[in-house]
Amino acid sequence: MLQTIGIQAKKASTYVRRLSNNQKNEVLAACATKLEASTQEILTANARDMAAADPARAAFNDRLLLNEARIRGMAEGLRKVARLDDPTGETLYVKTLPNGLKIGEKRVAIGVIGMIYEARPNVTTDSFGLCFKAGNACVLRGSSEAINSNTALVKILQEAISELGHPPEMVQLITDTSRETARDFMRLNKYIDMLIPRGNAGLIKTAVENSTVPIIETGTGNCHIYVDESADLQKAVPLILNAKTQRPSVCNACEKLLIHRKHEGFAKEICQALHDAGVEIRGDEAVCDIFANAKPAAEDDWHTEFLDMVIGVKMVDGFDAAVEHISAYSSGHTDVILTESYAAAHEFIELIDSAAVFVNASSRFTDGEEFGLGAEIGISTQKLHARGPMGLKALTTTKFFGMGTGQIR
Repeated sequence: MLQTIGIQAKKASTYVRRLSNNQKNEVLAACATKLEASTQEILTANARDMAAADPARAAFNDRLLLNEARIRGMAEGLRKVARLDDPTGETLYVKTLPNGLKIGEKRVAIGVIGMIYEARPNVTTDSFGLCFKAGNACVLRGSSEAINSNTALVKILQEAISELGHPPEMVQLITDTSRETARDFMRLNKYIDMLIPRGNAGLIKTAVENSTVPIIETGTGNCHIYVDESADLQKAVPLILNAKTQRPSVCNACEKLLIHRKHEGFAKEICQALHDAGVEIRGDEAVCDIFANAKPAAEDDWHTEFLDMVIGVKMVDGFDAAVEHISAYSSGHTDVILTESYAAAHEFIELIDSAAVFVNASSRFTDGEEFGLGAEIGISTQKLHARGPMGLKALTTTKFFGMGTGQIR
């Protein structure tokens, strides 16, 4: 089954390379219209997934749930991608060698991109739209929890593509959601050119350890906010609440809060504000002494991406202690300092080795659309070949070309 999908995807990727920007935009617009017209079909499929979901996993279920507004958002997402500049075909430079041979470099599609992701059906349409606009075919493998939603969505996308006379295999879904098939997919390097796992740390670790396809590590966000000695504490409260509670189930939500030891009064205030908002506080010994409702944090808590209304809070002796803690526990996604010190701000930017580092701003801004990329397929926490929010250009590569008049070496 996987080999068949791989062969079809490889063939489709060659077809996609031939499409003009206008043709790709026409496909994206047709897919958007088809999604909206098929709203009831999608909701029916999603209802089956929701009926099988564990009601105790509120944050997880929020990511799984579809409604009319979210389907409209998915359709509008495809239209937004259509409005973005096509990155493929861009000539980066051309130079003429002494022998008259012209050597250039241009941007091209990667080929076939594989996606392995968890229960967020919108990733299905987002992944297709971005991969396709960048000139790639894509093979998708969602989780078992969203299988009915994903099957319906890919069927609708394929129908829209076929109605325009193009091969539907430009987007394919692996419907076998077993772990064995996922691992086999990770080894399909004969057909898949790049694999992007999106999900929890376990999924990404499995991909790193098993994949023979080059992968992009994305998503794991053990994000920190450090409240420095000189922080404006009035700004800090709404900023921290936004970073933790605005959407706790996403990778750019704040998971750890470090507070300078001189701010004990503020620590009690922000813990109370978080507690009132429904957030469970897991604190070090100092925090538990300051705030009676805090639970003692275990060592594993400092490593954990909660993706829920839970936060780890720790008192630190100063800037160096905060940097040391972040360097030890951060996943390299997004880390923040709240400070009015110019020197501390710039030293934090230099010392923290994460994909995004903010000064006096919510971690929730690490997002392709917020960064002006138009959209993103994920947030890379590695350094090769992409880092941070991955827009269209991150789904391309380059090739060299030469134009000669008969030169020989």
